[in-house]
Amino acid sequence: MKETIRKADILIEALPYIQAFRGKAFVVKYGGSAVDNSSALRSILEDLIFLSVVGIKPILVHGGGPAITAKLAASGHRSSFIDGVRVTDESVIELVNEALSEVNAHLVKQIQMLGGDAKGLMSPQRVVQAKPHANSAQLGFVGAVDSIDTAPIHAVLDTQAIPVISPIGVMGDQLYNINADSVASQVAAYLEAEKLVLLTDVMGIMRDPEDEESLFSTLSVSEVVSLIKQGIIQKGMIPKVRSCMDALEKNVHKTHILNASMPHAMLLEVFTYKGVGTQILHDHDS
Repeated sequence: MKETIRKADILIEALPYIQAFRGKAFVVKYGGSAVDNSSALRSILEDLIFLSVVGIKPILVHGGGPAITAKLAASGHRSSFIDGVRVTDESVIELVNEALSEVNAHLVKQIQMLGGDAKGLMSPQRVVQAKPHANSAQLGFVGAVDSIDTAPIHAVLDTQAIPVISPIGVMGDQLYNINADSVASQVAAYLEAEKLVLLTDVMGIMRDPEDEESLFSTLSVSEVVSLIKQGIIQKGMIPKVRSCMDALEKNVHKTHILNASMPHAMLLEVFTYKGVGTQILHDHDS
């Protein structure tokens, strides 16, 4: 009986958050090796379905680096990177698009198998309008987001389905490979989303990466800037927090960095007082 009452208490704790967020958009980015982790994938997709069922509007933006690497290797192409960015020349951009389209279709199918509804938005829907990367001379068809066409996203949301967006951009007839964190940030900005959630392979931002007790539960933008200057936020976390700060500058209310491998991390972050990751807020909200 005590366990049953505890479960009811959890639902009651979630109730005010469900009421506050009903009808609002949450943009969630999920990708990398986490897509190949079946238990983590199921947990994240179940969270998205839960959000959708209670009236929140989740939008999933995915990456797919391992899938791209595997696709290129199978076709006899070697992956090369400059400053962590994949070189995407004319010979491989179509293969990159194919790999991401396969990841997209897999995610849509998994959501449907779990009882949810989803629709993939890929290069033919032209959701992500691209412009060349500043270093396009070396990187090839790597792009940045020029704009987001929100009409196809709203069309999917209007059917109570979850839009699943591939990070391939288009400019005219040309495809561009774009960083998924950047795409998620811009999708959130154009939708004026309530939240941007970046799912990663770490708990969030920690003062000491080896000490989970050093996790920052909440940070303001100015505090994030200070932690970058101090070298506490470094390497791959820097572009993630910059994506968060960019979204906050463009009318997104809150941003979160969570560990994708923690079971139901999104629900724990969104529907409990303390949360389980790091939320980054406007200075005036902290």
